[in-house]
Order: sequence, then C-alpha cells, then structure tokens
Amino acid sequence: MNVVSLFSGIGGLDQGFIDAGYDVVWANDFDQYAAYTYNKNNPEGIMHLGDINEIPLEEIPAHDVLIAGFPCQPFSMMGVQRGFEDTRGTLFFRIAEIINYQVEHNRAPRVIVLENVRRLLTHDNKNTFATIKRSLEGLGYKVFHAVLNSADYGVPQVRNRLFIVCFRNQDVEFDYPEPQELQLSMHDILETEVDEKFYLSDKVKPTILSDGTGGYVAKSEINQSPARPLCATMGKMHRACQDNYYSDDYILGNGDTERIRKLTPRECARLQGFDDEFVIDVSNAQAYKQFGNAVTVNVSRAVATQIREKLEQIGEWH
Repeated sequence: MNVVSLFSGIGGLDQGFIDAGYDVVWANDFDQYAAYTYNKNNPEGIMHLGDINEIPLEEIPAHDVLIAGFPCQPFSMMGVQRGFEDTRGTLFFRIAEIINYQVEHNRAPRVIVLENVRRLLTHDNKNTFATIKRSLEGLGYKVFHAVLNSADYGVPQVRNRLFIVCFRNQDVEFDYPEPQELQLSMHDILETEVDEKFYLSDKVKPTILSDGTGGYVAKSEINQSPARPLCATMGKMHRACQDNYYSDDYILGNGDTERIRKLTPRECARLQGFDDEFVIDVSNAQAYKQFGNAVTVNVSRAVATQIREKLEQIGEWH
C-alpha cells in the first residue's frame, strides 16, 4: 500500500506505517532541518522540501493512503489557539485540495489519517473540528476520530493526540487500537552518563523549580514517570511544572537530589518511540524542536496496524 505523507517532520507518523508494512513513496515538509533528519533516516528521493501550497497538485503521486500531522500550533494549548485565523491553520484546506484532486482524477485514497492536538476537538466551540469533519465527508469519506495517549502504547510519556481516520468505503466500521498496560518507566529511557551541559546550574535551578509567578502558578515536580508531553520549545527550558527534569538520585539511585538535569535529545527520541539507530545529526535546539513536534511512532504503528487489519478484512489491502 503506497503512502503519501504531508507535514512529515522527521517521520514519526511515517515510521509507524512503515513498521506496519506500508510503503511511503512521497513525503513533504517545509522545514529544512526536519527534512534533513528525515533524509538521514529514510531512502533518498522520498522527501520533497518545500511549501506544500507551492507544490503543483499533479506532482503528488497517486497513493492508497494519505497521512498528515498537520500543524498543531494554531490549536495547541501552548500557542494562542487562533485556529483557522492562523495561516498554518488553513493548511488543512490544502490537504482537502490534494484529496479532491486525487478524487477528480479517479484515484481517491482508500484511507486518510490526520493527527493533531486534542484541543482541535473543542477549538472555537467545536466549530473547527466540525468544519474539518464536514469537509472530509464532503469529499466522500467516512470519518472516525479518537484521542490516543502515547503512554497507552508502550512509551512512558503522557501525550494525548487526536487521530482522525477516514475510509473511502462507506460500509467500514473502525475501532481504534486498544490501550495496553505500560511496561516501561523513565528508568528505561534515561541515560546514566550525559554531558554536564544538560544539568541545571545553581543560578537557573531556583527559577526552573519554582511554582511560577503572577498569572501562571503551577506546582513544579521533577522525576515524573510517565513523563510530561514533550514540546517543541524544550530547548528554552521551561519551569518544571511544564517540562521534564530528573535528579541523579532518581537516575542513578545515589542519593544526590541536588544534581538535576533536563532530557537529552536521545532520551526525547526514545520517548517518541524512535529506536537508538535513529540518526540525530542536528543541533540540540533543532533536535528538541523536532522530537517535540513528532508523532509518537508507537501510536502511529498501532493505528496503522489496525487500519491494515481492516483493509485486509474488507479485501482492499494489496
């Protein structure tokens, strides 16, 4: 089954489908650093760097499955939630144009999978999601949706994301993958030897560990397992009520509660389901951004496997 991937980033959504036996034949992202990482970990020629709005529709090949983790910032709690007022929010309509082009040329994808933050469901009094669902149904698809937590699919990270799965076959009934008991803890993720630069200095530690000031006050806690959601701005070092920090006592069991550090890029990769063979060849700042924006591979794989089983059941897998 051929897959086209939009807003691919470093390929978390793609990798889950590859693991489930699909072939990603074309991918796109406009971020040169994300595309670089994607190319480092996938065959050459798949990734097409550029603004999807400027890529002619006829250049996107025919495909069985369209996957897209379209930009979440317009709908995210970490952003200002402007939704379709944000130019990134309008990128959903580019997805609709791409689908419509395929439909008009008698090569409609059998399945569409979209991923975004769960806030999309309630944004603008639920009007945003209603618009998206109505658009997909208008293109001839049966639409299913569910919020899935990464911690329910094998990684110790609380990360709730909306997965929209659409079938061209109107007779399909689709069930999302069942949650699984978490077997891993942060002890399975954390490295025991890291560079000193990842540790909090005595100067910054009081700010990082504070409960906040003014209009934003929340209890700062470290050594969380499962971890809090990774975010794209981890490189800026948020307070411990928003980000993940661990003490040497937690990591090494040496009783040292004063030495506290942030996660390394490799640990972030593990929390997003990437194996240790995944090449990280960018700056730490870029790596934090990339893993913070990524789709958890484990969740993608579970969804992709469930879709494959449904396609096999109805005789549409090939």
